[in-house]
Amino acid sequence: MKLRLQKPLALLLAAVSCLTALFGYRAQNVDAALQSDETVTVYEIKTGWLLDGPGERDALLFYPGALVEPTAYAPLLRRLAEAGVDCFLVRMPLDLAVLAVNKANRVMQEYSYENRYLAGHSLGGAMAAQYAAKHADQLSGLFLLGAYTVKDLTYLPFPVVYIYGTEDGVVNRAKLEKGIQQLSPPDTRVVELEGGNHAQFGSYGPQRGDGEARVSADEQQRLTAKEILQVIQNAA
Repeated sequence: MKLRLQKPLALLLAAVSCLTALFGYRAQNVDAALQSDETVTVYEIKTGWLLDGPGERDALLFYPGALVEPTAYAPLLRRLAEAGVDCFLVRMPLDLAVLAVNKANRVMQEYSYENRYLAGHSLGGAMAAQYAAKHADQLSGLFLLGAYTVKDLTYLPFPVVYIYGTEDGVVNRAKLEKGIQQLSPPDTRVVELEGGNHAQFGSYGPQRGDGEARVSADEQQRLTAKEILQVIQNAA
């Protein structure tokens, strides 16, 4: 009986693995962001990658989007690390955060910071919101990039920030609006990036169904990092 229960799961995981290989998004032009220098040291750790910058007080844990190679977000996180926010880029099984919503627990158990923030892109953002809903006492803020929550976050004692591009063709706008208006704290901040799209929060090229961006990926990531840093630095 035990073997019969395991076989369907093994087949499902194999099928998902094939889908990831066929339809997943590979990181592009991220080598420089993953190189250590005098400002940022990059470590590959058990849970993914740590971009360790000059700061010691604040950390941000990042959940990647579905089927996106996690290192695609290294350029965005590099900007934050350089500004003093250590960043943990979390590796998910089969590149699906839905399979490991509580992966942040492992990072928090091994690394201690005064303030810990959680962020995620697309499905990774939705799963980050799900985690935040159950671990409010462990976090200092939540950033959702091209993402929305389906969980009630109205009671969270910290900032929730939605950042999305005007040309995003992937995110469900109706669910995004519901998440912002009905499921988020009163002081929620909404940032609309003019000309940005869904894919350019990461560096993995165009995404199926997305709108055409009117700004570069570098500019979209610069503006995103600026918004995140503003919240973290103002909390000091």
